[in-house]
Amino acid sequence: MPPIVSVVGRSDAGKTTFLEKLIPALKARGLRVAVVKHDRHGFEMDRPSKDTWRLRQAGADAVMISAPNQMALIRSGLEQEMPLDQLAAQVGDWVDLVLTEGYKSDNKPKIEVSRLAVAGGELLCGAEELLAVVADRRVPLDVPQFGLDDAAGVADLLVSYVKNKA
Repeated sequence: MPPIVSVVGRSDAGKTTFLEKLIPALKARGLRVAVVKHDRHGFEMDRPSKDTWRLRQAGADAVMISAPNQMALIRSGLEQEMPLDQLAAQVGDWVDLVLTEGYKSDNKPKIEVSRLAVAGGELLCGAEELLAVVADRRVPLDVPQFGLDDAAGVADLLVSYVKNKA
């Protein structure tokens, strides 16, 4: 199974924005990357009247859609949320690294994104949980720290992390 690193932070701290910069930097370094977005509120990927939606409405427990350059799986009726390791195992052979957006309570190493304008910049994690901090200022922790635009620096850190886990 590929290593998993969670990108965490408070709402509106810039997690998605940072991931949008980080993913191309990782791809440029030759890594194959998967992202798991955690949604505590549930989500709807299908749109009413589309074929996959209609098939799920008919009672299918899982629906896959496949095209020459992509595929998707929608699985319904789960009794509980799937554990992160189980989700990562779904793409294990396809990628070198699984990033998550969220999963702040999980026991995976984390990169915390923080901005002073969001909750006064108060961090969610302690140094023992963090691979790095991405912030608009220095924080008083002994972990690697990067600016909000330093996706290249974080990508270098993650490439090294992946190689050490191999």
